[in-house]
Amino acid sequence: MAEFSQNRSKRRDGEVLGGAVDFLLANARLVLGVGGAAVLGIATLAVKRLIDRATSPRDEDPAKGDAPCLEDSWQDLSLLKATPRLQPRPPPAALSQPVPPPAPSLSAPEGSADAGPQTSPQLSSPAPPLCLTFQEKLLAFERDHVTVPGAHVSLAKQLAGDIALELQAYLRNKFPDLPFGALVPGGPLYEGLQAGTADPVRLLVPLALEPGLWSLVAGSDTVAQDPCCWAVRRTQLEFCPRGSSPWDRFLVGGYLSSRVLLELLRKALIASVNWPAIGSLLGCLIRPRVASDELLLEVQHECLELTVAVLLAVAGAQDGDLLLAWPLEGLAGNLWLQDWYPAEAARLRALDEQDAGTRRRLLLLLCTVCRSHSALWRLGRDRLAQVVLHLGEQEADWAEEALGEHFLQALELLLSSLEQASLPSHFNRGVNLLDGLREEEIDDLGFALYRGLQAPEGLL
Repeated sequence: MAEFSQNRSKRRDGEVLGGAVDFLLANARLVLGVGGAAVLGIATLAVKRLIDRATSPRDEDPAKGDAPCLEDSWQDLSLLKATPRLQPRPPPAALSQPVPPPAPSLSAPEGSADAGPQTSPQLSSPAPPLCLTFQEKLLAFERDHVTVPGAHVSLAKQLAGDIALELQAYLRNKFPDLPFGALVPGGPLYEGLQAGTADPVRLLVPLALEPGLWSLVAGSDTVAQDPCCWAVRRTQLEFCPRGSSPWDRFLVGGYLSSRVLLELLRKALIASVNWPAIGSLLGCLIRPRVASDELLLEVQHECLELTVAVLLAVAGAQDGDLLLAWPLEGLAGNLWLQDWYPAEAARLRALDEQDAGTRRRLLLLLCTVCRSHSALWRLGRDRLAQVVLHLGEQEADWAEEALGEHFLQALELLLSSLEQASLPSHFNRGVNLLDGLREEEIDDLGFALYRGLQAPEGLL
């Protein structure tokens, strides 16, 4: 009776365990899928059989009972070992994430008939960055920002020549008593020194002064004591009194006043010249720049924009020298400014022709870089040209390969000149080209040049 109760309780425990196993297998199919449920079922069946054998009554012959039990147990465990292990399915929280595509089967034939030629996607790796030297970057900057297309140069020269003819005809009709010479366009555009389109075309308006009635006085000998300027004095008043020359009405204190002539020409260019009619005739738009102290004309063509600087000029003390009517301040307001541009252009051209050098290219690079800089624009073409002239006389190798080195040398020379607050003119050592800069402007220029020497690529 006791044995029957014990067997009954074991059978009841087995039923409870079987029900639990069935419930676990049913839920495992939902969670783990068919494959996972199969693996779990085999494992659970093996464990269940081990438990049943452990709780079942022993046979009388232990040799007969133990041998099949152990043999069956290892067979059950071998089922677990032989069953391939499947990848578990992702948990429910990861079902919303994209599932990677299955890996291609290794057993599939490579050249199947129903599949076309499959080419593996090739990931295009970015090309390694080019490590350009400063010389190469400088040449690329010259090509992209300095060089002016030949077609634009030809068109600009044509427009400047046409404007010169129209303005000369106007001056002869408006002021028939004033002997103006032939208007001659010139400047960097005509000398191969045009840095982009920002440099204005120089339109010279020469004054034909009577020989013997006028003489030149150096600015250092006048009240202004300015070595950059000259005074044009009226002479022979005892033989040719005032009024003998048509230019006598522009005298101030016995000197030909550049300021009075500038005001006369400014009023004529702004109020009297019919620029819309001239522009329509030339196929462009011409407008005088009213806000500027200089006499500037803005020319807009469908292909380019051009600035023309109208410059009143008289002949200098030496052949080729020019004195310009420039808006000067203070005591020098009636004097005439010495124009160094013709001498600078001629000297640079002569030096480059001797050794096929790159001095003019260096000047163009410096002008382009400084013009677009927030602080270096104050240097201007005149100071940069003097720096290139100083280097051009000292250095021997001016081949293209040394252009980057000379660029840095020019920055160093400018920085040392600013530290000493002295940049003497190449043609007149008594003229300091830095006199027109204030102390804070010199500090800003020096700081910008120092940073440029530390990282010259940042200037390009």
